[in-house]
Amino acid sequence: MVGKYRVDGKKSIKLKDFPTADKGIFKNKEEGLLKLGENIEIISELQNKLYAEDTYSLLIIFQAMDAAGKDGTIKHVFSGINPQGFQIFNFKQPSREELDHTYMWRTSKSMPERGRIGVFNRSYYEDVLVVRVHNLLSTQHLPKEKQYKDIWKRRFHNIREQERYLFENGVIPIKFFLNVSKEVQKERFLERIEDPSKNWKFSSADIEERKYWDDYQDAYEDAINHTSTSYAPWYVIPADKKWFAKFAVSEIIKETLESLNLKYPELNKTQKSELKNYKEILLKEK
Repeated sequence: MVGKYRVDGKKSIKLKDFPTADKGIFKNKEEGLLKLGENIEIISELQNKLYAEDTYSLLIIFQAMDAAGKDGTIKHVFSGINPQGFQIFNFKQPSREELDHTYMWRTSKSMPERGRIGVFNRSYYEDVLVVRVHNLLSTQHLPKEKQYKDIWKRRFHNIREQERYLFENGVIPIKFFLNVSKEVQKERFLERIEDPSKNWKFSSADIEERKYWDDYQDAYEDAINHTSTSYAPWYVIPADKKWFAKFAVSEIIKETLESLNLKYPELNKTQKSELKNYKEILLKEK
């Protein structure tokens, strides 16, 4: 059902060819939410095995235009996760310290440990998106001779190799682009303005960034085409219907965890014998 949203990198895609308001095979929202709930329970159990096995980890990246629903999707899909095995990092405008390092430094030090699910709300992809759209290379203190004419292709290469390195070391990257339409983004901005409980979500920067809609679409399309691989695929998720975006993300994460064939660690004969002894000790207590 969700395989059609995967970009495998074998051929170039156009974002305009991907739906923004899809609802899959579901007749209505209620059916989708029911399946979402089932997936959350399965993900919770699989995450326990992931944590216990302590071998693999998941790096889940969310990128999107403003008001696409990243925060809500993360909140709902991971609502059943044991906090011990879950990490989330939000990457916003880089600090002075971060700008004094290479562009992947701030995310590299936040990679998930083995046994964990790590979520990046925005990521190193900002450095081939917002930096590109707003021509911010000058803020990154790069030597002039390193500001190559083909710098974006070089960065795409860097990212592919970084993600290959992660994959080969047991960190499984999954990348989601929540694909919201310009019309629905407008509706959500207006809702934030009109609803006092959502006023805090609105920023004048949202309107300013909206002026660059087409530039961002081009930048996302280029980034997805150059960095979607078999080991670190992108998924272009329809995001006009929030409930369906949450379901689709949960389905992909569930399927990825299932593919790892996770199991609880098994004890050897000596360890099992020790457990039996410990049980007898506890039962003899008065």
